[in-house]
Amino acid sequence: MPARKFADGEVVMGRWPGSVLYYEVQVTGYNDVTHLYTVKYKDGTELELKESDIRSQSSFRPRKSQSSSSSPSRRSTSRSRSRSPGRPGRGRRRSSSQSRERKEDKKKTVQETDLVLLVFFCLFKMNENNTRRYNGEPDSTERNDTSSKILEQKFKPDLDIQHVLDQYSLHSRREEKKKEEIYSEKKIFETVTTTEKASPKTKELEFGGRIGTFVLILFMPATVLYLLLMCKQDDPSLLNFPPTLPDWESLWETKVFGIILLWFFLQALFYLLPIGKVVEGLPLSNGRKLQYKINGFYAFVSTAASIGALLYFQFELTYLYDHFLQFAVSAAAFSMGLSIFLYIRSLRTPEEELAPSGNSGYLVYDFFTGHELNPRIGSFDLKYFCELRPGLIGWVVINLAMLLAEMKIHNQSTPSLAMVLVNSFQLLYVVDALWNEEAVLTTMDITHDGFGFMLAFGDLVWVPFVYSLQAFYLVGHPTAISWPAASAITVLNCIGYYIFRSANSQKNKFRRNPADPKLAYLKVIPTATGKGLLVTGWWGFVRHPNYLGDIIMALAWSLPCGFTHILPYFYVIYFICLLIHREARDEHHCKKKYGLAWERYCQRVPYRIFPYIY
Repeated sequence: MPARKFADGEVVMGRWPGSVLYYEVQVTGYNDVTHLYTVKYKDGTELELKESDIRSQSSFRPRKSQSSSSSPSRRSTSRSRSRSPGRPGRGRRRSSSQSRERKEDKKKTVQETDLVLLVFFCLFKMNENNTRRYNGEPDSTERNDTSSKILEQKFKPDLDIQHVLDQYSLHSRREEKKKEEIYSEKKIFETVTTTEKASPKTKELEFGGRIGTFVLILFMPATVLYLLLMCKQDDPSLLNFPPTLPDWESLWETKVFGIILLWFFLQALFYLLPIGKVVEGLPLSNGRKLQYKINGFYAFVSTAASIGALLYFQFELTYLYDHFLQFAVSAAAFSMGLSIFLYIRSLRTPEEELAPSGNSGYLVYDFFTGHELNPRIGSFDLKYFCELRPGLIGWVVINLAMLLAEMKIHNQSTPSLAMVLVNSFQLLYVVDALWNEEAVLTTMDITHDGFGFMLAFGDLVWVPFVYSLQAFYLVGHPTAISWPAASAITVLNCIGYYIFRSANSQKNKFRRNPADPKLAYLKVIPTATGKGLLVTGWWGFVRHPNYLGDIIMALAWSLPCGFTHILPYFYVIYFICLLIHREARDEHHCKKKYGLAWERYCQRVPYRIFPYIY
């Protein structure tokens, strides 16, 4: 293992990635696996640099002026004096030759004097350009790789000036050769993430660390079971805690578990159908881009046709309601088995393919957060598939089963207005997610989080069985709602959906193509990392406008259940807590990445989710 050259706390000069400029930095850490130094710039930005990109401050001390013997006139005079002594009959020719040489030396001296002035002028312009370039303000949405090409064209004049400086440097040839070896780069503005060859160890543990994640592994299934048992009671008041625990036979049935497996593999079959486009995701830490098949909406249509065929042949979809607890337990057991499989296979995964948030070395923590970033079986991406398919589409099927169960139990020819509102609002949300499936490729779930128990349980159990809580509640506790109230709730849901969709669309279009003429009205200020932060539009209103739209829609989904019990509003409370947690993660990530620039952005956009409140 190579010896470490720079110690923690040492102040050195670090090269800014993708450029030839060195800045004063402080060494804060060293990774023994990747052999990368973590350094902190004066503006608070933290990056990882190779040892070859770090130099001691002593090598940047001003050099003494070179002796006059290195000047062209002195060199030419030395050459003339070093010739052989005067030969017979050549004295006059030699004196005229020396005269011509003196004239040429004088001309060269004038040219090089002009060149020195040009060099100092170029240095001044470079310093002025760099000052303007790195004193930008932040925004809340990152540029993608396309922005690097734009910045490369923008900074090309400075690079040409640097080439002039290198070509006409007055340093010795040995120093010039050493400088060329240090500054040589094949690509301009190559990002730090693409130079990393391995995923570093997770240093900052979330969710309470090892103890917190162990508690969550037990607490999450218990919460789902508690909510469903409370909804089954005649009086689902919180004062009736704890609910009556059912016997094992009412919680498990092998037939139900078989249906869960059939549902999972049916959705996998729809995913593998040769329909839909194939797109590339964001670059991984090794620079590679994975391909994803975008056909979630087609899978939804195929599922709807299959359910319609079952209803046509008189299949009782209310079977879902009658065995709802058993379906939830079976789905939880399947997600646990899948999580164990994912963790075991991740132990043989190359280091560079591990998740940056789930590589702590602690079994329980990595099992919960996900050890491998993108587990795949061939081209079948397990995390991407579970993110939108089985759980999200299953949520709609469960809602439909609850609607039919309400009509059957209460002998109604049509569903109640409250049930229609809940089904319609949540159907719109699911269809929107599947129609805009490509947008999920830029989320933290795909780009940052590994696939472990947290996402597996969340996608396959929490989404279908907790998000459908309002519909399940209305079956046993019908609520009458007037048409004016229904109209007001509909308007509220539309407002939330508009904020959610327009904010996400604005963000995704900007990430995919920041040079899009349709986004010319947006003000973009570059940061010191070469990427940009968006400070106008929805992202100049609050830092997370998509979260604001989510919360408004969640409230609209719960209002049709009335105000008799707080249980239907659990989803709203949970959603607010979840989004505040996500917002805190985003804040921490952006502050670490952008440093002082993120603080200036927070001053410009002070509200996080709720304007004038939070």
